[in-house]
Amino acid sequence: MGSKLSVKKAVFPVAGLGTRFLPATKAIPKEMLPVVDKPLIQYAVEEALSAGIEEIIFVTGRKKEALEDHFDRSCELEHTLMARNKDTLLRELDSLVPESGTIIYTRQGEPLGLGHAIWCSRHAVGDEPFAILLADDLVKTDQPVLGKMLAKFEEVQSSIVAVEEIDPVQTDKYGILDVENTGTDLLRIKGMVEKPSPDQAPSNLAIIGRYILTPEIYTQLSRKERGAGGEIQITDAMARLLQEQPIYGYRFKGRRFDCGSKAGFQMANLAYALDRPEIKKDLLPFIAEYLQQSKPGS
Repeated sequence: MGSKLSVKKAVFPVAGLGTRFLPATKAIPKEMLPVVDKPLIQYAVEEALSAGIEEIIFVTGRKKEALEDHFDRSCELEHTLMARNKDTLLRELDSLVPESGTIIYTRQGEPLGLGHAIWCSRHAVGDEPFAILLADDLVKTDQPVLGKMLAKFEEVQSSIVAVEEIDPVQTDKYGILDVENTGTDLLRIKGMVEKPSPDQAPSNLAIIGRYILTPEIYTQLSRKERGAGGEIQITDAMARLLQEQPIYGYRFKGRRFDCGSKAGFQMANLAYALDRPEIKKDLLPFIAEYLQQSKPGS
């Protein structure tokens, strides 16, 4: 019996234009929009590194320089903070910069979908299992999702996707699963379909932005078959892979915020701000006052 495989690389598809957040994203990558005072992409990278990931692979596009600069040194800023004895901020900035060689950048030349973005990482990943994190899906939890999924991968040595129950009327926004309920938090997937209408959906169990995939997924993606929206969909490639090897769904614990939507992004800011005592003391009275003023007849 061969030795067990482990996951050391994580892919971050960050080439999207962020059109839902225009005009804010005209010059700033959507992944750099802050939840309180930390960009979305930083939450995702920190989750990966804390789980033991050793190599970060960004699949970028045009106008993503701010994202690249965020994870690099800023000598002028560091010297200014040092001169002003801002040691805490200096340490925080220093922690943003992984060891040299930890981050790799590759480009997605055309916006052909999530599946295509992941296919663009094939040379950087090579012939080994890898993780995928979508920064838009921010999960507030005491048990970081990717870390739990990596532990499950050690057991089953098969592809795993994070899943949650969604409002059944929203199935046309997600990859939806048909599963075999095992009585645990790890579900055996029987089938999957990308963005089905509610009347065609096999369940209301949706894939969210955390994946661990075996390298065979690249063979499926190389077919470049178009799916929903005329794009190359990762769900379609996984459905074909499912005919060859098992794939599991991991039902995680925590609250997911869809930061790809304006409402979800504001909810995330509120939830994370209320975790900060120095902000909460001012924020709670404001919320109470604002809600009172917003009542009919006030």
